Amino acid sequence: MSLYPSLEDMKVDQMSQAQTTFNQQAHQAITSSQSQPASYASLYPSLTDWMGLDLNSTDISTQLQTQQPPAQSQAVATRSPGTVAVTAPVTGNNLGVQRAEIKQGVRQVTLCKGGDGKVGVRFQAISKGIFISFVGTNTPAAMGGLRFGDQVLQINGSNVAGWSKSKAMDAIKKSDPKRIEFAVRDRPFERTITLQRDSVGYVGFVFNKGKITAIGKDSSAARNGLLIDHAMLEVNGQNVVGIPDKKIGEILKNVGQTVTVTVMPNFVFDHMMKNISSSLVKGSMDHSVPEI
Repeated sequence: MSLYPSLEDMKVDQMSQAQTTFNQQAHQAITSSQSQPASYASLYPSLTDWMGLDLNSTDISTQLQTQQPPAQSQAVATRSPGTVAVTAPVTGNNLGVQRAEIKQGVRQVTLCKGGDGKVGVRFQAISKGIFISFVGTNTPAAMGGLRFGDQVLQINGSNVAGWSKSKAMDAIKKSDPKRIEFAVRDRPFERTITLQRDSVGYVGFVFNKGKITAIGKDSSAARNGLLIDHAMLEVNGQNVVGIPDKKIGEILKNVGQTVTVTVMPNFVFDHMMKNISSSLVKGSMDHSVPEI
C-alpha cells in the first residue's frame, strides 16, 4: 500500500469536488432572488427576476415541460379569471383585419378617366397636404383602390404639398384621360382597432350618426383603446361614411366574432366632409368591400 494517493486518484477526487461545487452554484443561482436583499443587483437577471415574474424553480421546471407555443396562425386572446375573452387577436388570418390594414410606405396608383371624363374623387387640403374626401362608387378611383382619407403626395410626378384642393382638381382635369399617376400614402389620420365580441355578442361602444359617443366599461372597446369623439369610417375595411346608423349596426352584426373598426378624430372628419353635400355622400360614396 502506497503512503500517498496516486495521480489517478487525485484527478477523480478533484473532478468530484468540482461537480459538487457546480451543483451548489447552480442551485444558488435559481434561488438567489429570494435570498438576497432588495439592494442586491447581479450582472444578469435570474429567471425569477425576468420580466417581473414571481416564479420559483418548481414553477419554471413545470412551465418548461408543459407549455406549448401556439401555432403560427392561431389567434391568442387574453382571458381574465371568471370573464369572457374581450381582447382581440393582434395577428392572424382574419379577412376583415387584412382589409382594414393601414400599410406604411407609399404606393403608386395609375388611373384613367371614365366615360364621363371624370376619375371619381374629391380632395380636401389639410395641414399643407391633399387628402381624398370622396370616392365615387363604380368609378376609376374606386376600382383603382383609392380610399377615403388617403393622402395624395404626387399627381403625374408633381409634388402636391401646399396645393389647394382646387389646384389638385385642376391637375386631374388637365391630365391625359388615358393615364393619371398618383403617389399615395394610406390614410395617415386614421387608425384601425380590432375588437372581440363578448359572450352576448357586444363589442362595447355606442355611436350616433357614425360617431362614437360612449365606451362600455371593461368592454373589448375599452380594453383595446377605442375612444369617443371619433368618427367610424370603416367596418372590417368596408367604407361606412354616409351609411345610416341602422345599416352600420347590421354590418357590425354580420361581420363575425372579430370586428375591426377604422376611426378618425371628429375634428379631422368634419373638416374632410366640409362642403360635400350629404346627398352626394349617401347616394354616390363607394361602400364596396375592398379586395385583398
